[in-house]
Amino acid sequence: QVQLVESGGSLVQAGGSLRLSCAVSGRTFSSYFMGWFRQAPGKEREFVAAISWSGGSKYLADSVKGRFTISRDNAKNTMYQHMNSLKPEDTAAYYCAARPQYSVSRNYREYDYWGQGTQVTVSS
Repeated sequence: QVQLVESGGSLVQAGGSLRLSCAVSGRTFSSYFMGWFRQAPGKEREFVAAISWSGGSKYLADSVKGRFTISRDNAKNTMYQHMNSLKPEDTAAYYCAARPQYSVSRNYREYDYWGQGTQVTVSS
């Protein structure tokens, strides 16, 4: 059993920054490929970023490249997403997810464990 808990979501003005955290417990964090997804009302859940178990490989959606970064601290069992230059279209519930594989996936259906989500709202 793996538990994921996101935090850091907030209301922020356009151009602002936030850092999301995902705390993981229950299994060996370092053996999981981790990802961030987001879902806006009425839209399908979409890939934002993913990071390999070692942190050596990182993947970002085109819509956030140059603005978001993903990182993880295996000693703290925590993954992070730094979001800069936020835009109103970044408004969504953000979810962290884990999959016990050593390969990346941008498909939310291929992740086994999910957090409850944290809301990010960007005002214009």
